[in-house]
Amino acid sequence: MISGILIFNQKGENLIFRSYRQDCRPRLADVFRIQVISNPAVRSPILTLGSTTFSHVKHENIYLVAVTKSNANAALIFEVLGKLVALGRSYFGKFDEEAVKDNFVCVYELLEEIIDFGYPQNTETDTLKMYITTEGVHSSGTRSIEDSSRITMQATGALSWRKPDIRYRKNEAFVDVIEDVNLLMSAGGTVLRADVSGQIIMRAYLSGMPDCKFGLNDRLLLDPASLAQGGPAVGNTAGAKATKAAAGSVTLEDCQFHQCVQLGKFQNDRIISFVPPDGEFELMRYRATENVNLPFKVHAIVNEVGRSKVEYSIAVKSNYGSKLFATNVVIRVPTPLNTAKTTERVSQGKARYEPEHNNIVWKIPRFSGQSEFVLSAEASLSAMTTQKAWSRPPLSLAFSLLMFTSSGLLVRYLKVFEKGNYGSVKWVRYMTRAGSYEIRF
Repeated sequence: MISGILIFNQKGENLIFRSYRQDCRPRLADVFRIQVISNPAVRSPILTLGSTTFSHVKHENIYLVAVTKSNANAALIFEVLGKLVALGRSYFGKFDEEAVKDNFVCVYELLEEIIDFGYPQNTETDTLKMYITTEGVHSSGTRSIEDSSRITMQATGALSWRKPDIRYRKNEAFVDVIEDVNLLMSAGGTVLRADVSGQIIMRAYLSGMPDCKFGLNDRLLLDPASLAQGGPAVGNTAGAKATKAAAGSVTLEDCQFHQCVQLGKFQNDRIISFVPPDGEFELMRYRATENVNLPFKVHAIVNEVGRSKVEYSIAVKSNYGSKLFATNVVIRVPTPLNTAKTTERVSQGKARYEPEHNNIVWKIPRFSGQSEFVLSAEASLSAMTTQKAWSRPPLSLAFSLLMFTSSGLLVRYLKVFEKGNYGSVKWVRYMTRAGSYEIRF
């Protein structure tokens, strides 16, 4: 895997050289300095010279370099380098040349712990902070027996993401289902693209070591062949497709789970079972491309009157329930580049012309369900010496809509089991936002 980790400053000085294998020799630092740092033509983050590959990222005023001699997993290497930056920020407040020089002992300790013989191990900040001090100088003799037992549990156990002695006066769990809906519709009303990118964010403030069971739309089924166990840094992945075989089913694709989810139980019992990390984390990420519920329908009529005027009639209708409402709805209607002035009339909200962006911005603070609002506008055009056809960029929407999911995904239950048998309070919230929501005219 990784033969060594090197850290350079912008001048090419080698600040850190940590070798994990005998094939990583000090002369490689000179090779990287000459071939990458001193060569402005190099833009790729991966450089292969003979049998040696340098994978590097630049952060602040330092270069972080991973040296490999084999065909290693490039994505995992960059993930490790990103984790190293996050650890540096957590320990030192910032991770730059000055921080590395002032805390080089602690940096070496971190590199010693997170990678073993070139293979990434534990990169959890909370776990590492239990036995590596932030001052960078650590004496192993000062650790108590209790601390050593915690270290063993965290470093070798299956729950590296959670401490065993967490206590809360009030045990609560908050679940947010957040979806970004993307739409591209043709001028004739044909849907060219409609998909949803969703994530389930959980904030767990639970005592002890709770075992949580999560249910979506009664029963969510995954193709067993698509389940894959991810590494400690990247979590669990279900790559192909997920479906639910009941009425009102929802079809999900490219599902990714947090590493705390027990995929074995999910495959056998079809239940998302996990011991949650403390605080906020992303439990699941998914996509949906079938049966997408579009929250807004837009009917746009644009007429070019000669070369001096463009007339607009834009009708926007909400397709969600009458008890729901969207907030911060913004419709951007493009205008020609030679627009001199505009006049707007709206049935709801406010509209104004933004010449710096060449569009009419129509803002509706609150858009109730099953409502329809209309914008009528005229754009007066100035004469041009060279007349060019207007490309007619698409109209775009931005909005936030609570208690609505475009994919149809619903949280049926969230159960918390803990040996203390305490009561817990669960909250679920849904939010749909506009991703790339565009309509051609």
